Amino acid sequence: MKPSSLIPPPALVRRAEQQDTKALQALDSAHYIHPFTDHADLATRGSRVITQADNIYIWDSEGAKILDAMSGLWCVNAGYGRKELADAGYQQTMTLPFYNSFFQTTNVPAVQLAAKLAQLAPAVGGRKFEHVFFSSSGSESNDTNVRMVRRYWDLLGQPQRKVIIGRHNGYHGSTMAGASLGGMSGMHAQGDLPIPNITHIEQPHFFENANPGESEADFGLRAARWLDEKILSIGADKVAAFIAEPVQGAGGVIIPPATYWPEIQRIVDKHGILLISDEVICAFGRLGHWFAYEKFGIRPDLVTFAKGVTSGYVPLGGVLVGDRVAKVLIDKGGEFNHGYTYSGHPVACAVALANIELMEREKLVERVKDDTGPYLAERFEALAQHPLVGAAETCGFVGGLVLVKNKATRELFDEALGVGMRCRAHCFKNGLIMRAVGDRMIIAPPLVMTRAQVDEMMELIHRCLDATLDELRTEGLLA
Repeated sequence: MKPSSLIPPPALVRRAEQQDTKALQALDSAHYIHPFTDHADLATRGSRVITQADNIYIWDSEGAKILDAMSGLWCVNAGYGRKELADAGYQQTMTLPFYNSFFQTTNVPAVQLAAKLAQLAPAVGGRKFEHVFFSSSGSESNDTNVRMVRRYWDLLGQPQRKVIIGRHNGYHGSTMAGASLGGMSGMHAQGDLPIPNITHIEQPHFFENANPGESEADFGLRAARWLDEKILSIGADKVAAFIAEPVQGAGGVIIPPATYWPEIQRIVDKHGILLISDEVICAFGRLGHWFAYEKFGIRPDLVTFAKGVTSGYVPLGGVLVGDRVAKVLIDKGGEFNHGYTYSGHPVACAVALANIELMEREKLVERVKDDTGPYLAERFEALAQHPLVGAAETCGFVGGLVLVKNKATRELFDEALGVGMRCRAHCFKNGLIMRAVGDRMIIAPPLVMTRAQVDEMMELIHRCLDATLDELRTEGLLA
């Protein structure tokens, strides 16, 4: 694919010029409750109104062009402005815009997509994925996982196996079950979460949790064995499953040491519990593979997906159901009393099929694995030389760096200073979207990004880090 023009199409410019930013901000403040937002603060600042997008860039209502290094929200893998995806959605809308999958009915795109996903999902260690359950989001998909896991053990005559173990700082969505499975303390503080029979272990974050002098390999093994300790403390006969992201996304791009996942696999096999790989962020090329479990050599029983399956153009999620679970649910389960109005939505599935075809044609997964991913790693990891950066690492097309007060001692800034948010503000001022998770700055660019665009992004990141450093020094917060 040739990079799209950096100048927005004239028709889009005209539409943007017709937008009254102040009026839109007032309407937004008066009527729109945003996700994960302090609305009193938002009303004071005013929302940034995004009006158009093309390739890896977005434009706001003031005409500012911004390089989107977060792929929207980890999802616009194929980039913005892909006519193929718009056409697929339009054609399906004109043919069959909706019908449900209840009452022994189906539709052509849902059937074709399920078959395509089964083809794409590699068998690892003899475990196959030949069945798919569709939802509209990763959150719904993880709710589905809870239902499937507990139904599975009920059918095997072990109804006491209800406990699902997640990780602190993991993210699995914001529904009641999804937020409970995740380990975000801020989410648990609202709504009496987690729900019963969900518990957590510590995350495999080497920078923050390693002991002095401990190697990454040794830390990876120790971190994995926290799962073994938790299972034994609960009682293995009561544990149903372990759920985790191969690489933690919303938690700050936490990339586990190479020794971590093989040891996790050994532990779940030893205790006979199910393994859920939440790949809402990690699948569809993000880590240089169609599915991340292949990269890490793990053998999950359930794989959560969403986001990149349609490149974010239409909401769609689902669960790849491994043969171990599918056989029990189908052969012994009778009616599975669970589902959504939009399970297998024909328009969403048609767009997903077009998105996968586009990614195959342009070899986006292979590019991330063999070309642009390694190049991004080389450029991004060099950020560790910056005076503010304590560590910088990537995995495929995700990256994270830690802002530190003292590089030599790895001393972090006082949380009250909000250094990450200061850096994020400089990013927006300089035409870059880079996300702040505490004092970790993270990226997940569109997979269509070229080497030249990686260079452009890195120049912007350096500029924003320098601006943050200057601000901190000016305020006397750094020497």
